[in-house]
Amino acid sequence: MKALTLLSLLGCLITANEAKIFSRCELAYTLHEEGLDGYEGYSLANWICMAFFESGFNSAAEDDNADGSTDYGIFQINSRVWCNNYRSPSENLCHIPCTDLLSNEITDDIVCAKRIVRDPQGMDAWEDWTMHCKGRDLSEWVDGCDL
Repeated sequence: MKALTLLSLLGCLITANEAKIFSRCELAYTLHEEGLDGYEGYSLANWICMAFFESGFNSAAEDDNADGSTDYGIFQINSRVWCNNYRSPSENLCHIPCTDLLSNEITDDIVCAKRIVRDPQGMDAWEDWTMHCKGRDLSEWVDGCDL
């Protein structure tokens, strides 16, 4: 009986921390509510476009890089500079374990992304944003979303 109870409890914990693939408008609503629309001069559409090309809106996305660092979460935040993965050297400027960036709760991802974009590089810190979003008409990324 104790084993069954323990398994049920573990199942609940795993379910509560599951990753999520957001829909475009769901992510737009979340980012809007968290104050990213216009943050540091970047429209909400910029953030949605960047998240799509970085992670496909997947909060559990992980990508290993040639330098030994790893990118984490919906914004693909890098372990070398922004979070600590406890496997490779990190400045950990967001003061967060990288694994915290992999859940369906993306508030910590947003806080760290705000820190990143305040640096002089701004959104150019995200190579996929520079290649796919920068300087383009991005209105389609928020079209039809009830914000």
